[in-house]
Amino acid sequence: MPPLTASAAARADAATEITLPAGYDLSGTLGILARGKQDPTIHFTYDGVWLAYAATGGLVSLRLAARRIADGTVVDARLWGPGADSALPGLPRLLGAEDDWSVFDAPEFQATLPRLASQPRRLNPGLRLPATGRMMDALVPAVLEQKITTIEARYSWRYLVSRHGSPAPGPAPAGLLAPPSPQQWRKVPSWEWHRAGVDSKRSGTILRACSLAPGLERLAGLPAGAELAAKLCSVPGIGPWTAAETTQRTHGDPDSVSVGDFHLASFVGYALTGRKTDDAGMLELLEPWRGHRQRVVRMLMLSGFRKPKFGPRLAPQDHRFH
Repeated sequence: MPPLTASAAARADAATEITLPAGYDLSGTLGILARGKQDPTIHFTYDGVWLAYAATGGLVSLRLAARRIADGTVVDARLWGPGADSALPGLPRLLGAEDDWSVFDAPEFQATLPRLASQPRRLNPGLRLPATGRMMDALVPAVLEQKITTIEARYSWRYLVSRHGSPAPGPAPAGLLAPPSPQQWRKVPSWEWHRAGVDSKRSGTILRACSLAPGLERLAGLPAGAELAAKLCSVPGIGPWTAAETTQRTHGDPDSVSVGDFHLASFVGYALTGRKTDDAGMLELLEPWRGHRQRVVRMLMLSGFRKPKFGPRLAPQDHRFH
């Protein structure tokens, strides 16, 4: 996509600048929000990041671009659409401006970490944990990812958003879409779920969540932690894994661990001890860093470490004709 012209930028419905520490990593911070490279709700370009979503005032297209200044980084935010003004207050948390790594970065804490966690942090000092505050936009793709391969889940998300999402307002990149609203999700016909490869259990969970959407969205006001996770898990079909995957994005939860993940426990076990482990063993290994366990996991994932490739794999399944 060509760079945003000065006239298009001037016609933005809202704009602001947010100052962050020197070396802030915009793409690295927001990367966790993308469900694959072809996620239609977020586009990474050579000069910034575009997102589309529904704010309280309506749909919004958001363009973010970072530039260095003498003592920090300034992120220029331009917004288009009826939700532009209402989206402004949430931008600092979206960028991870309130995510405090000072304890994690302290020399005495770093000294407790294995090299596979401490070195990636030294190489990625500008990474923050974003907090979108949008519960349904994070919950639906997490449900789609339950018990299937990443490739399948990303296809399902892309298919459903492409057919049922809303075009991004303003001078947005071609194909940028806002995720369906709860009302739009509830109108998706049964055959579309099947064509997307989504079984009735997962589609039923999404539809139940959509019926409870106003209450679930209010959970954005709770702090991350056990109470928030318990309230999410009170919805049938949502368990600890789905709750963790959701709050990692909605709240920037620095401590949540995706218990129940098909690969994560063995990955953490091999990374920290050279041996495979289960969920209980993973939590025991991460316990010394309680309060920052998600940070440790993120650093391990950025280390480039790969666990041995043997044992059973989760095979893709075809739910279209079930």
